[in-house]
Amino acid sequence: MTIAPDTADSFDYEQALRSCARGDRQALHDLYRHESRHLLGVALRIVRQRQQAEDVLHDAFMAIWTKAASFDATLGSGRGWIYSVTRNLALNSVRNGAREVTVDEETAEALDAQTSMAAHHQLADAFEAHASLGRLNDCLSRLEPARRNCILYAYVDGCSHGEIAARTQTPLGTVKAWIKRGMGSLRECMA
Repeated sequence: MTIAPDTADSFDYEQALRSCARGDRQALHDLYRHESRHLLGVALRIVRQRQQAEDVLHDAFMAIWTKAASFDATLGSGRGWIYSVTRNLALNSVRNGAREVTVDEETAEALDAQTSMAAHHQLADAFEAHASLGRLNDCLSRLEPARRNCILYAYVDGCSHGEIAARTQTPLGTVKAWIKRGMGSLRECMA
């Protein structure tokens, strides 16, 4: 009994992507099994750090899963598309990493505190400056300041719940509850 080698030539990438677009997890698993080590190599050649390359690979497969419906076979091969997704994410990772500067812990804490205070003051000034924007501002002004600030940090500054908790020195669960309740109040007010 001879077992045929598992080659890229025998794998139907286009069909796998169509299946992923329909929500077929096995198709994503098959793509991963066929290409993950090669895609990891692509990412590793670009980012040059194993952990970062693994993160890129994870993000690539998440993107492949969520964006499989956007694949267009008339524009290129399925295999080329998944390699492009991985390559682009790896390049973005390098670009984003080039903007990072390493500092000691004490300096990082001082910068975080300074940034947090500046953001707080800017947010307060921005809220006051735009108080005439209409119904949303009226609804926002009805919220308790802590809840309002959490919502603004999340939806204006794009902060994660963890970042908001750190900025406001409030427990994470409290921040999540404030945002959830505040958004509910805003929905009622806007209706």
